[in-house]
Amino acid sequence: MTQITPREIPATALHHLIDNGYSPGLAKIFAARGITDSEQLETSFAHLLPFDRLKNVHEMARLLADAIAAQKKLLVIADYDADGATACAVAVRGLRAFGARVDFIVPNRFEYGYGLTPEIVHLASQSAPDILLTVDNGIASVEGVAEANRLGMQVFVTDHHLPGDTLPDAACIVNPNQPGCTFASKHLAGVGVMFYVLLALRAELRTRGAFLTVGEPKLAELLDLVALGTVADVVKLDQNNRILVQQGLQRIRSGRACAGINALLQVAKGGKQASRVADARKKTPAKVSSLDLGFAVGPRLNAAGRLDDMSLGINCLLTDDATDALQIAAKLDALNRERRSIETDMQDSALSVLESVNPSDGFSLALFDETWHQGVIGILASRLKDKFHRPVIAFAQASKGELKGSGRSIAGLHLRDALDLVSKRHPALIKKFGGHAMAAGLSINEADFAGFVAAFEQVASELLNANDLLLRIETDGMLPPDEMTLDAARLLDEQVWGQGFPAPQFNDDFSVQSQRIVGEKHLKLRLMMNGQAFEAILFGHNEPLPEQIRAVYSLSINEYNGNQSLQLIVRHWE
Repeated sequence: MTQITPREIPATALHHLIDNGYSPGLAKIFAARGITDSEQLETSFAHLLPFDRLKNVHEMARLLADAIAAQKKLLVIADYDADGATACAVAVRGLRAFGARVDFIVPNRFEYGYGLTPEIVHLASQSAPDILLTVDNGIASVEGVAEANRLGMQVFVTDHHLPGDTLPDAACIVNPNQPGCTFASKHLAGVGVMFYVLLALRAELRTRGAFLTVGEPKLAELLDLVALGTVADVVKLDQNNRILVQQGLQRIRSGRACAGINALLQVAKGGKQASRVADARKKTPAKVSSLDLGFAVGPRLNAAGRLDDMSLGINCLLTDDATDALQIAAKLDALNRERRSIETDMQDSALSVLESVNPSDGFSLALFDETWHQGVIGILASRLKDKFHRPVIAFAQASKGELKGSGRSIAGLHLRDALDLVSKRHPALIKKFGGHAMAAGLSINEADFAGFVAAFEQVASELLNANDLLLRIETDGMLPPDEMTLDAARLLDEQVWGQGFPAPQFNDDFSVQSQRIVGEKHLKLRLMMNGQAFEAILFGHNEPLPEQIRAVYSLSINEYNGNQSLQLIVRHWE
């Protein structure tokens, strides 16, 4: 069952924002997202949190500055998702700009698994680096760091994931979520952590007089990458992250993005998926939004790590040659199409399995199929979580006798903590696990699958209740017809929306005046409310609607032949 729920609007915050010049409609939207003061909406670089509250960041800067001075060889150990790829590109570009000798490797997820494993350390040692620098991983790599130390390599860890009970014995760790770190934003993505390390390094090099005879590198040139990684990793967009994303978007919109991001935007424009991105417009860089980064660019970058080798994606972000970038982006686009095909087949097989199972009988879903691709099980888990609104873990064969699982959760169940509870109750059941509240990964023995299903369901049933399984669609309430305008859509389009700061959507009752199928599977609608007509579109639905509907919708800008008009995107109807 689905319940449409208007967001709560604190009256004090609403009146304060109106008094500060915001329209009532916009004030309601911001107040409902926890904004109590107009200063919280500032996105200028001057409002970015200072780096010196990050634990160990000054020590990391000193160690990196020493390494650059001694021309030691650094090797970045990247992760295989979009956050890891952008963090790697930021590290390599930034450190090279400061004069460092630096290269990178990224583990193939199918051969080496996640993080700085002992196997990756041995692979890295073949190029004889002095220092291993992890980005978007490393906080849980106790064994890998120990092996690097044994082989005589220092390890610098930059990460944002939650630490385990034991920290690795690294030379230095920068992670806002490590014990004792007082940095106010705990939601930095891995790329954000690396960017902050470069800010500290620049300050350290300034004190050493490194820029007296040479120009100082402009770290703002990396913000397009920071924005992409932050949005693609679906971290909470608190004010600090919104600043990073907004500043990066400004670079992209002004034509100053790196060649790789421009190329990824270009190939996304031509894809079928582009018509459904954000607001149904084929975006030029000047009109790119945070939603485009999340739904058009990010998936194409992620496809390399899911199906192939993320070094392809990283090289796309590192090249300054537009032709090379476009060639790589085309390969990434092809991989993304292949990923979508695999995902569709996997989802069909999962749903066929569930025909004999009633998901409402339990509080969780855990599924395994030996034909599933381990690079796509996270997306499958996400799709099933959305469909059945309960925590889902999908497993694929990782190696003989071992399964790899990827899970997605709902509000009310912290997935990593739930897995931790399963592990404590059944110490031999989970071989390893890690992640966040809403997403986590794990590995188990294939023989233990049935035992894990039962143990996970038991924990889920204790942490959730029947009310938690009710799907709630939060909206910003009813929008007066005089505020349903093209100018309002433009104003909303300029803001940074995402995880923890959701894009506005509204609900109201409409009459369906006309409807026709476009693109074989979408409905083009003309809706009436209070005598006023609105053009609208409903994606992924080609069955006729009744004459009267209650719709959840968002405002968007439709462009045709150079003209702009208001269009409603129907997100849900009943």
